Amino acid sequence: MTHITVACLDMAGTTVADDGVVLEAFAAAIATQDLPVAAYHQAMTDVRSSMGQSKIEVFRRILGDEQTAQGANKAFEDHYAEAVRAGQVCAMPGAADTIARLRAAGVRVCLATGFSAVTRDAIIDKLGWRPLIDLALSPADAGRGRPWPDIPLTALLRLGGGAVSELAVVGDTPSDVESGRRAGAGLVAGVLTGLASREELVEAKPAVILDSVAGLPAALGLSA
Repeated sequence: MTHITVACLDMAGTTVADDGVVLEAFAAAIATQDLPVAAYHQAMTDVRSSMGQSKIEVFRRILGDEQTAQGANKAFEDHYAEAVRAGQVCAMPGAADTIARLRAAGVRVCLATGFSAVTRDAIIDKLGWRPLIDLALSPADAGRGRPWPDIPLTALLRLGGGAVSELAVVGDTPSDVESGRRAGAGLVAGVLTGLASREELVEAKPAVILDSVAGLPAALGLSA
């Protein structure tokens, strides 16, 4: 495998555990729209199939109207922010150690998310991870969110990586995997700690599927 110099790691479901708060926040936000029951259930089905993507883009697609989408997105962000303040968000087991091992091996680490920058930073600060990482990116920082390749490619550029073959992309959703594949990453890994099943990840065709992000150093051939 080509030497990896930049790792772009997803947050919720990959490096961050939130015990289903993302879906709860989506449900709370969509409930503010007073949709008919059938439309509500269809919206939640669409949410589940688009996990990992930019949250505002998901609301735009589901609700259509920009003002309505912005209102729902604010409700989502408020709900998730309250969960962060209440301590419902924590590090995924082995995540901090994995990041530390990557950086000790000279790999620069970016945390990537579909959250807004405000929510992303609140999570990072709550976990005390600011000194642990090199960069954090949301869709607004890169142009487009997943499944587009903008976020991992922006991470590679900002962190001074070389060829795309030096990039590793890791996430728990098919959208994460597709983003990494579109970026031409040297390693694209799916992890089984999020909502996606093994079968869903296999269909997205990552190079490897890991039980958790803790398996990444071994996948990269880093010594213990």
